[in-house]
Amino acid sequence: MLAPLLRPAVFALVAFGLAACAGGPKVPPKSQFNGPYPSDFPVHGIDVSKYQGDIDWQSVRASGVDFAWIKATEGANHLDAKFAENWAGARAAGVPRGAYHFVWWCRAPHEEIGWFKQNVPIDPEALPPVLDVEATPTSASCKRTLQRDEVLADMRLMLQDMERHYGKKPIIYVTVDFYQHVMHPNEFSDYPVWVRSTKHSPPITYPGRGWAFWQYQSDGYVAGIRGKVDRNAFAGTRAQWQEWLRGARS
Repeated sequence: MLAPLLRPAVFALVAFGLAACAGGPKVPPKSQFNGPYPSDFPVHGIDVSKYQGDIDWQSVRASGVDFAWIKATEGANHLDAKFAENWAGARAAGVPRGAYHFVWWCRAPHEEIGWFKQNVPIDPEALPPVLDVEATPTSASCKRTLQRDEVLADMRLMLQDMERHYGKKPIIYVTVDFYQHVMHPNEFSDYPVWVRSTKHSPPITYPGRGWAFWQYQSDGYVAGIRGKVDRNAFAGTRAQWQEWLRGARS
């Protein structure tokens, strides 16, 4: 069982000081946020896909990265070209990692998660699987207009399928627009959420919503990765992280 969903922190924790570390990655300026600031949280991680190229996971771990979300699949027939390499590399370096599936809304839920299960092994040491839900209005190959009730039903089927197979409650990654149009205010409140908010703090963009992870930067730099990478924070102290990690791996 996962630890209970953590609520947004509206007070500063012990400052992590990540931006001040010599040679360490820098966080966006405080003027960019209207509430909790990324460095208020001591546990930080990244999310990666083939676009990060070859990753030196030992350097990533040495830089202080605490966790990594790794893209595995998209739709019902796309496998990220770097998934197997990143999955093995992160584990070898001792970086806690989980896999995520990007939903392509023109395939049936069982086909999407069937593809994910086919490519992501069951690993008791892995973090819970992630269902990445985003609106894709510019897709050239999927012109489906997302109807809220249909999307919620599809999501429920996919989340349940993931949980049955992996034995862990999945995490939902959500963008602001998708949240506002589909999940607002409290749909799937029984699932941990990983929110994207690169201009404001989560209490501003997701008012009243609990969150477990916060993607606060899309153009960060981390040792071991040549280009830009998404950076994320965990909503809690280091002690809470260790507790959550134990629950996620049980």
